[in-house]
Amino acid sequence: MIKRTLYFGTPAYLSKESNQLKVNFPEKSEKKDLDKYLKRISEIPSTIPIEDIGVIILDNPQITITQSLMSELLENNVAIITCNLRHMPQGMFLNLESNIEQSEHFQDQINASLPLKKNLWQQTVSAKIFNQAMVLIKRNKPGDNLKKWAKEVRSGDPDNLEGRAANYYWKNLFFEDLKFNRNRDGDPPNNLLNYGYAILRATVARGLVASGLLPTLGIHHRSKYNAFCLADDIMEPYRPYVDDIVATIVENGEDFTELHQSIKEQLLQIPAIDIHIDGETRPLMIGLQRTTASLAKCFAGEAKKIIYPIFKL
Repeated sequence: MIKRTLYFGTPAYLSKESNQLKVNFPEKSEKKDLDKYLKRISEIPSTIPIEDIGVIILDNPQITITQSLMSELLENNVAIITCNLRHMPQGMFLNLESNIEQSEHFQDQINASLPLKKNLWQQTVSAKIFNQAMVLIKRNKPGDNLKKWAKEVRSGDPDNLEGRAANYYWKNLFFEDLKFNRNRDGDPPNNLLNYGYAILRATVARGLVASGLLPTLGIHHRSKYNAFCLADDIMEPYRPYVDDIVATIVENGEDFTELHQSIKEQLLQIPAIDIHIDGETRPLMIGLQRTTASLAKCFAGEAKKIIYPIFKL
């Protein structure tokens, strides 16, 4: 079953009642924009089964969440994301005990050889570049050279085809007048990409934990300041799905200079969008479970290939 992604952008008190997340809002008279606030309240049920939740995003400094609820959410492998005052995802809580064979999986992950990591990174980069090519082709833009590069990636990507592909990809994804430069702190729509990637990262980290893997120990990313190196590795072939959503928003003429409610709602659908993986069409969150489970098997020596999605037109 596809899990729900919940977004809270107004003051709220979140607690646990039985096996439900209970939502209480402050007195309506405290809100200046009453009509907008009432509309927002009507969109959120007062109780939500915790077992139905996959990701929660907390985007208001006046949100209170009880320890009892947090414990129950983590017990059910819910990823909890907190946002800063600029409404950008800032931190994430994950369950540390969501797989009964976690210790064994951790040991396999720690003992992974360098040749294995290089091979896994080769597969990852190849899948990412191919999906980037398909996103361009979907927009009637040349992507055959990216498809060619996807086949030429060698173990560990010593030729940096990932970087070469990214340079070409970002120059061609958006319309030419935008003069887009992919930079985390750059001009819009970088803000949309950052937000979408944060949601994707949380979804990937959740899948890794569910498969008994430690999101910190990467196969390529290895910064000592990054607690989610493996999540950043495995999300690479999934990034083009976020890019596709953002590119569509830009093409539709929406105001992408700010992360307004309409855009957030579209990006919050990322865990539920359909992807094609292992010959089947599945919601992204479900497909990710295939990917992370296959990665665990690779670390254990039971498989040689990570199952990644293929972007379909």
